[in-house]
Amino acid sequence: MFYAIFHLIFFVIAKLFFRIKVIGHSNIPKKGGVIIASNHMSYFDPPFIGCVICRRVNFMARDDLFRNPVFAWFLRRFKSFPVKRGTGDRGAIKEAVRRLKKGEPMLLFPEGTRSKDGRLGKGMPGVGLVAALTGAPVVPAFIKGSEDVLPRDSKRLRFKKVTVAFGKPIDFTEMIEKNRGDKKMFDNITNEIMKGISELKETWKL
Repeated sequence: MFYAIFHLIFFVIAKLFFRIKVIGHSNIPKKGGVIIASNHMSYFDPPFIGCVICRRVNFMARDDLFRNPVFAWFLRRFKSFPVKRGTGDRGAIKEAVRRLKKGEPMLLFPEGTRSKDGRLGKGMPGVGLVAALTGAPVVPAFIKGSEDVLPRDSKRLRFKKVTVAFGKPIDFTEMIEKNRGDKKMFDNITNEIMKGISELKETWKL
């Protein structure tokens, strides 16, 4: 109930104040585990992307955000769990795999951090590892405009238009079966995911 109420409230806010536009919403599977892999522009990316998806979306958040008990409680109500960035956090990867195998959607940001210049960065192998361990389809996503809502090093919110585009699900089952034991497989999967994200940007001129 808590999630549903705040999901609706944020969606209304996103529509009224940020004129959020959604492209390719039908590409998101209505059931089963799925990875939604997006570029990362702002702290507001998770709520903007999450509010336009009609499912309870899981996502990782920096572990230091959980140090405040009140904020940690709030994050957990929104299906978030902590990750130690830059450490190859096995616990976070296990938790992501567990939730995906339960049939839940997972929002991941392959770059691992927000873009400093608005350009798409290099994807980290973690998203490829999670995809390989679960066999879950991957829906590439691209968000544009959230970087203007709350620019880096700024504390002032701006009411700018936001667009979220979703691509068709990518099935890596065949690649996983053919390349078991290949250490490069995780990188190859990640590269394909980043290619899908980049193509959304080019296709929709975002």
